[in-house]
Amino acid sequence: MFLLQLAVVVLLVAATVAALVVQAGRQGTEHAREEVLAVGEAFANSPGVVEALDGPNPTAELQPLTKKVQQRSELYGIVVSTPDGIRLAHPDPGLIGKHVIGPYKAAAKGKAFTEIVEVGPSVYVYAAVPVFRPDGSVAGIVYPEITLENVNKEVGRQLPMLFGAAGGALILAAGGSALVSRRLRRQTHGLGPVEMTRMYEHHDAVLHSVREGVLIIDADGRLLLANDETRRLLGLPADAERRDVGDLGLDGEMARVLSSGEAITDEVHLTGDRLLAVNIRPTALAGGPSGSVVTLRDTTELAALTGRAEVARERLKLLYDAGVRIGTTLEVVRTAEELTEVAVPRFADTTVVDLLDSVVRGQEPARETRRQMRRTAIDGEPEARTLYPVGELITFLPMTPQMRAMESGRAVLEADLRQARGWQEQDPDRARRTLEYGFHSLVTVPLQARGVVLGMVSFWRTGNSPAFDEEDLSFAEELAARAAVALDNARRFTREHAMAVTLQRSLLPRGLPKQDAVEVAWRYLPAEAGVGGDWFDVIPLSGARVALVVGDVVGHGLHAAATMGRLRTAVHNFSALDMAPDELLAHLDDLVTRIDSEESTGEGSEDREGEAVTGATCLYAIYDPVTGLCTVARAGHPGPAVVHPDGTVTYPDVPASPPLGVGGHPFETAELRLPEGSHLVLFTDGLVESRDRDIETGLNQLRRALEGGAGRTPEETCRAAIEARLPTHPSDDIALLVARTRLLAPSKVAEWDVPPDPAAVATVRAECAVRLREWGLEDIGFTTELILSELITNAIRYGTPPIRARLLHNRSLICEVSDGSSTSPHLRLAKTTDEGGRGLFLVAQFTQRWGTRYTPRGKVIWTEQPLHDGAAAAATGDTLADVLLDQFDDPAH
Repeated sequence: MFLLQLAVVVLLVAATVAALVVQAGRQGTEHAREEVLAVGEAFANSPGVVEALDGPNPTAELQPLTKKVQQRSELYGIVVSTPDGIRLAHPDPGLIGKHVIGPYKAAAKGKAFTEIVEVGPSVYVYAAVPVFRPDGSVAGIVYPEITLENVNKEVGRQLPMLFGAAGGALILAAGGSALVSRRLRRQTHGLGPVEMTRMYEHHDAVLHSVREGVLIIDADGRLLLANDETRRLLGLPADAERRDVGDLGLDGEMARVLSSGEAITDEVHLTGDRLLAVNIRPTALAGGPSGSVVTLRDTTELAALTGRAEVARERLKLLYDAGVRIGTTLEVVRTAEELTEVAVPRFADTTVVDLLDSVVRGQEPARETRRQMRRTAIDGEPEARTLYPVGELITFLPMTPQMRAMESGRAVLEADLRQARGWQEQDPDRARRTLEYGFHSLVTVPLQARGVVLGMVSFWRTGNSPAFDEEDLSFAEELAARAAVALDNARRFTREHAMAVTLQRSLLPRGLPKQDAVEVAWRYLPAEAGVGGDWFDVIPLSGARVALVVGDVVGHGLHAAATMGRLRTAVHNFSALDMAPDELLAHLDDLVTRIDSEESTGEGSEDREGEAVTGATCLYAIYDPVTGLCTVARAGHPGPAVVHPDGTVTYPDVPASPPLGVGGHPFETAELRLPEGSHLVLFTDGLVESRDRDIETGLNQLRRALEGGAGRTPEETCRAAIEARLPTHPSDDIALLVARTRLLAPSKVAEWDVPPDPAAVATVRAECAVRLREWGLEDIGFTTELILSELITNAIRYGTPPIRARLLHNRSLICEVSDGSSTSPHLRLAKTTDEGGRGLFLVAQFTQRWGTRYTPRGKVIWTEQPLHDGAAAAATGDTLADVLLDQFDDPAH
């Protein structure tokens, strides 16, 4: 076989080579014709040829030219003649002047042509090309000649390559034949005819004994082969083979599928009472005749098992989705809604969640209130919302499925609600309407987590949905258990959040103190994730001044709120000492450092990891309504915004300092001169910064919200800022404080420079009396003169110049005496025999408050008195004389 194939290949290669050689020779002749014709036309059109032909001695000019062309080309020769055929130039000079041999008249008429001439063993190809004068007449004829030997040299150079290619093709063909023969033997495993026949018999036996139907159908839809299993499954007649599939009495759908010939895989079709898995593959794809091979497999029993497995797989997927979708927030109501959204429609047509009222509020559920539950979430059929709407408080009777499930702690099934008497007794009218709406089956499951019952979830089916059965109970309990954990987490968070909010609000100012320096409005908004440590404060100071404070403690929850309370209390205490803003922040920084140190080394510090105070921020400002000067310092906190009376907004340059608790860094202050009616806006970073917005963008947006606010009240400014900047879901607390500045009228201020001479006291007292009469305060004149003279006398006696006295007519009457000494007086109880030491005691008795304020140039002793009948003695029922005489009574023995 192999030798026969090889002989055929050799003949084909030889014939191909011969054809290529003949073709090469023919192509060489055509190439020669084209070459002589091209040389002739080039020579005929060369410059000077026409002039030479018409000249007196054309041979002398043309003969050297033809030799030069002959030498530079492969031409055998080139001849030039007159139109009458008389040679003018020839390679053989002896033939010049003689008549050309061969045709030339066509060229004399202006038509070029080529001819092949055989002279002995040589074959020549020549062309006759006319030479035209400018007027179109023929001046002569050019005859270039070439021998085919020169052309065949090129063909001869190509023959080795041609024979090499033929040899290579022969080798490849021989190798391919050998490989094909070997592959055929490998595919038949070297079997001969006998072995192949035996193998066919074995295959036929297997085909008819296998428990799977096999059919072979040709391209015309006729059955060619059907094994025994096919005949059993389809009920084929004995003469089915060679008949059309449509004539075999099969179901219409099965007949259509078998005759279509389309490739399908494991398509299940109902034939009689059997479910058959059908596979069809075209036989032409495997190199066989057109048609298809079909296999049939009985899957009737497997389908029932597959259906149950599919249900189980869907239930597992639903439980997985429940773990992902339930509990995405820490809100009790939203978590209940997520449970209903997961269950509908994949498990129930309507799902209802009823929770104990205390659970909704985040409190611990009480057992005695289990019968009362609040409808919290509904999803599914719209009719269910009209029976018990969301928010309604429902009292369940003991025989209802809900209460039976609560008592047993297990799911309760009511497969047919028409037969459920206990359920209908709850509310017969609503039960009747429920049945009319198509609700026919119910599973109710208690929601319990960590041993605590939180409420109930009820799954309802309506319409054509199958009724619940016992197999649904375990899944319902598993779904409810997962949701209950998420609900309990939300309940615990709600409780802690409520506690933190309560603590936070209890630590924030419940009411703003009365003062006349600024008009104040504020907002505090806790974050959704939990209460943080933001706070603000308005603290009246001596000299009619006021301190404005805004701060932020890192973190959220009870720890942040408690820490905020500690820092707020500390700021109050430091403010009572009349500290400058930078000095107060330095003391607060030391306090935070000490708190962190104590909590990191104290008992239980491992449990409080991550609750450090370091990073708390604070802004502290003191505004003086007498001068309109505001002194500001900040520790890691955003600077204030100032809305000027004309509505323009600026962010003053307040030196930035590190947050509290970092330590080792000084704090700097900035002094702002605020016109009356300016709005000083203090805020925490929650107002201007969030996860999706940097602080610069937030500050620009706040500026736009505050601009153009000329004439606004502080309350209106607060509202504009919150409406413009409050995010839908705030992730951080927001504290906002807006203070509109006021100035104390010059007519309400009286000042005196006091010389360091005791005699000057009387002069100041007299002028003080005059000013008090102008203010209408004559009833407290004597007390005020006494206080002022005591303070001035102490300054003259114990202080250093310069000494100044000042009265401020504000909400109260303020007396201030300043001197250059930093020594502070102390209140003491004088003995009976002491001549002095009673002055400050009298001052304390006749004033509401008094104290010392230190300045860069010394100190200020200040007092505050009520504007009417303000002596402390009046409050106790004693007269001024009684108070004075009491200082000289002997103590009882």
